[in-house]
Amino acid sequence: MSAQPWFTPALERLRTANPYAVDTALAALVLFAASLQWIFPDEGDDRLSWQGFLLAVGTAVPLVWRRRAPFRSACAVSAATTTMAVHHAPPPDVAYGGLVVLYTVAVVCPPWQRRLMLVGWLVGASSSMSVMEHAQPFEYAFQLLTIVSAYGFGVLARVQRAYTAALEDRARRLERERAADTARALAQERARIARDMHDILAHAVSLMVVQAEAGPVVVRSDPARAEAVFDAIAGAGRDAMTQLRRILGVLKEERREDCSPRLPQPGLAALAALVRQVGESAGLRTELSTSGQPRPLHPDTEVAVYRVAQEALTNTVKHAYAASATVELSWAEDALTLTVTDDGRGPADAPSRDGGHGLIGIRERAAACGGSADTGRGPAGGFRVVVRLPTAADRQAALG
Repeated sequence: MSAQPWFTPALERLRTANPYAVDTALAALVLFAASLQWIFPDEGDDRLSWQGFLLAVGTAVPLVWRRRAPFRSACAVSAATTTMAVHHAPPPDVAYGGLVVLYTVAVVCPPWQRRLMLVGWLVGASSSMSVMEHAQPFEYAFQLLTIVSAYGFGVLARVQRAYTAALEDRARRLERERAADTARALAQERARIARDMHDILAHAVSLMVVQAEAGPVVVRSDPARAEAVFDAIAGAGRDAMTQLRRILGVLKEERREDCSPRLPQPGLAALAALVRQVGESAGLRTELSTSGQPRPLHPDTEVAVYRVAQEALTNTVKHAYAASATVELSWAEDALTLTVTDDGRGPADAPSRDGGHGLIGIRERAAACGGSADTGRGPAGGFRVVVRLPTAADRQAALG
């Protein structure tokens, strides 16, 4: 950390002080500096007269309003300084009030006022020096240099102020963009968690309902099968609870040291168990087939494959009245195509499977991974869901 100059705290206090108090002190300092030459005159100069003192006051007092009315203050100081030169009042070696208003005008005034004031002071200084006896060239150069320097410092201050304002505006814009990005990320995360919870609960409840409906039928005629039904209900509930804990774990800001780490989200490795579980619990003939050479997938894409298959199979159990369902994974060089097909037609009063919340979630999952989803009738008249997802190598291009 670099050390700050010793005067930095003083400048900060001066910057945050009352502007009218600061300008009043500045006016008093200018009046004191302008009066010194007459209070302690050089040999041959007249001492301070009351007219000269009033003119000196006229070059200092308007500085109190230099921020509220910069151009009018500059005109008042310029008029008082010109009057001193015309009436041959002993002018100070340096026009202190003029330098202050030139700096102020260069900082805050419009361009035409800045140019008018600079040209006026340069012409006035040159004219006053030309009528002086025994004026030396270095005196010309000194007067003109002080005027140009004061104006130049004002220009630099104006540029610095504009640059600082631009930086602050850019910082505010970046802050707004970061806030918007954070809000979008939070919204996307909430939507993802909502989709996951919908898929988990819908899948588990559907299987539990199917098993519960079959329970009363077999509880007396086939006790062993009834026990398997109840085990399937309990297993579906436990699996749902496990996955819900896994999903809700991401919402915790802190974990106690004795808490076990969250398990990873299910992916391709868990797909075979999912297909088998649905077949056993719902009494379907289920099959998982794979073709092509498997390729690396982004972790989010693996989760999407599992959730899409889970939701599609859940829809089959709830609405299709199907006897069989097939899950196919077809690997290509740049994408994985997931197809879930059943042979059911569903009852006449069953809700449409083309626009429900489950299929909306499937399309959202596919789009979030840079893929696409399509639905329609299968070759045997049943329902088909086809999702195409990019592999890890092409996912960034698909999202971009």
